[in-house]
Amino acid sequence: MQKTVYDKSELRNFVNDSISGKVKTLEFYLNFSLEASRDIKKTSKYDSIREEIQEEIYLLDKQMVSLKNMQREMRRVLNSVSDKVKLGSLVITNKARFYISVSLGEFFFEGDRFYAISPESPMAQTMMGMQAGDSFILNRIGQEIVEVF
Repeated sequence: MQKTVYDKSELRNFVNDSISGKVKTLEFYLNFSLEASRDIKKTSKYDSIREEIQEEIYLLDKQMVSLKNMQREMRRVLNSVSDKVKLGSLVITNKARFYISVSLGEFFFEGDRFYAISPESPMAQTMMGMQAGDSFILNRIGQEIVEVF
């Protein structure tokens, strides 16, 4: 992996913006589904359609709660510099780039692939407290930490 310097504050803003974008999209679908449920006629002929829409609204609400929790957790993620892996660290290994923050998953930033992972994830738990030069094995895959920001 090529050595590159990343601005953690830009990375943090990118993750926050990604979550906000997902919230806006979900709000659109939720409002659309609520409007559709109001438009369905109140006859037994349409009961199954109403049930499906209600189930969809329930699932969208659960996703919204999860995204709002991510937004709240991102407030705890600071841009402080540390040579050891902790919450808010950007960890570059010989295999991938991890941002210890929230469980957002894979994303691309400045043309590179990153993984936003929760500090409770097995990967983050394995790396916590480690520093550049340390190695670890998780799920039979060995990795070496190249840099910690």
